Amino acid sequence: MVFVPIAIGMLLLVAGAHWYVWRRLVRDTMRRGGWPRRVATPAVVLLPLMAFAAVASERAGAPMAVQQALGWPGLMWLAMLLYLLLALAVGELVRPVLLRVLRRRARGAAGGALAPAPAGEAEREAAVAALAQQVAVSEAAEGESAAEAGGTGGAGGTGTKAPLRLGPATGVADGPAGAGAEGGAGAGAEGGAEGGGAGAVDGDRGADVSRRLFVARTVAIGATAVAAGTVAYGAYGVLGRAPRVKNVSVPLTKLPASAHGYRIAVVSDIHLGPVLGRGHTQRIVDTINAQRPDLVAVVGDLVDGSVDHLGTAAEPLGQLEARDGSFFVTGNHEYFTGADGAAEWLDHLRELGLHPLENARTELAGFDLAGVNDVSGEDVGRAPDFARALGDRDTSRASVLLAHQPVLIHDAVDHGVDLQLSGHTHGGQMWPVTYIAEAANPTLAGLERYGDTQLYVTRGAGAWGPPVRVGAPSDITMVRLESPRA
Repeated sequence: MVFVPIAIGMLLLVAGAHWYVWRRLVRDTMRRGGWPRRVATPAVVLLPLMAFAAVASERAGAPMAVQQALGWPGLMWLAMLLYLLLALAVGELVRPVLLRVLRRRARGAAGGALAPAPAGEAEREAAVAALAQQVAVSEAAEGESAAEAGGTGGAGGTGTKAPLRLGPATGVADGPAGAGAEGGAGAGAEGGAEGGGAGAVDGDRGADVSRRLFVARTVAIGATAVAAGTVAYGAYGVLGRAPRVKNVSVPLTKLPASAHGYRIAVVSDIHLGPVLGRGHTQRIVDTINAQRPDLVAVVGDLVDGSVDHLGTAAEPLGQLEARDGSFFVTGNHEYFTGADGAAEWLDHLRELGLHPLENARTELAGFDLAGVNDVSGEDVGRAPDFARALGDRDTSRASVLLAHQPVLIHDAVDHGVDLQLSGHTHGGQMWPVTYIAEAANPTLAGLERYGDTQLYVTRGAGAWGPPVRVGAPSDITMVRLESPRA
C-alpha cells in the first residue's frame, strides 16, 4: 500500500516538471496558434510517455525493435529533462538581472538622445510658427486687395505693413493677431501633451513586453543549448569511446610474495540492452585484452533483457583473454527477467567461456576468489550465501570476494574477506544524482577500508536508462594486488 502514494507522488512530480519546462520553453517564447507551438506542445507530452513505455517494454520483453524505437528518444529525453530543469533553474536567477540591465540601457539611451526643449521655449516656438502662418495668410489677402485696387485705378494702399513684434516674456505677437496665435498655440500644446502622454505610456508598455519576450527567449535558448551540450558530451563518453582504464594498487597482508603484482581487470554494469549492443561489448573486450590481465572479474549487471534478445550482443565476451580465466557474479538486473532468465544467462556465459560464481569459491595460486549472488536474488530464491561461499575456507589465505552491491561489505567483514570488488553505483552516472547514489551506498566509487576488509567500487563500463554519464565517467579498473613480503 505504501507503493501507491509514492507512485502518485512521482507522477505528480514528473507532470509538474514537464509543465514547468513547457511554460518556460513554449508558452513564454512562442506565439499562440503558431506552428512552432503546435509542434512543441505535443512533444513535451509525448517524450515522457515514450520514456515510461521504453522501461515498461524492456521489463515486458517486447520485441527488440520496439524497445529500440521507444528507448532512444524516450531515454535520451530523461537526461535532457534533468539538465533542462537545472539550466532553467539557473535561468530564474538570470532573468531579473537581464531585465534590469535592459531597462537601464533603455533609460540611458533615452537620456543620451536630444533633450526636449523647456516648456517656455516650446510654447514660444509654437507661437512663432502659428504667427508666421497667420502672417502668410494676411499677406496673401492684402496682395489680393492691392491687386483689386490697382485694377480700378485707385492708389489706395501703399503696400506697407505694420511690423510684427514678439513680446519678450510671452514670446507671442502684440495685438489681436498675437492673441489669436497664443490661443491657438496653447490649445495645440495642451492637446499634443495629452496625446503624447498616452502614447508614451503605451510605448513604455510595448517596450517592456518586448524586453520580457527577449529575455524569455534568451534564457530558453541558453538553457536548451547548455542541456543539449551536456547530454551530448555525456553520451559521447558512453557511446563514442571505450571506458577509461584506471589502475589501483591494493596491498593484502596475507598475499604471498609469489602473487605480488597480480592484476585483476574489474568491469561492472555493462548494461547490454536496446541502446547498448554488441559494439559496446566489443569495445570493452578490446580494452580489457589490451591490458593483459591475469584474471577478469565481471561484477554483475551485464544485461537488461533476455538471452533471446541480447545473446548476440554478449558474444564478444567469449574473446576475453586472461591467464586464470574470466569470472562472473550476478547483479540486480540479471533477475529482472526472473530466476529462469538469470539461469539462462549463466548457461549462456558458460558457453562463452566465463565462470559464474554462484555463492561459490575457487582457489587460485595466491588467494581464494569467491563470489556471491546479488541481494535481488532473494526474490527468486537465489539469495547471497556467504557461509556457502566462504565458510569452510583456509582463513590464513588471502581472499577476494566478487559482490555486485557495495552494501554487502558488512557481511564481507564478518566473514574475514580481505578485498571486496563491487559495482552497481555507476558513480552516480549523472551529476547531481551522484549525491543520491552516495547517500544510498557505503562507498560511491574508489577504494575504502572497513575494518580489516578493503572495498573497491568501480563506476562501471556502461549506463542504465539514458546512455549518458556526467561527472562519473565509465571505467575498467586494473586492480594490482601487492604483498608486503615482496
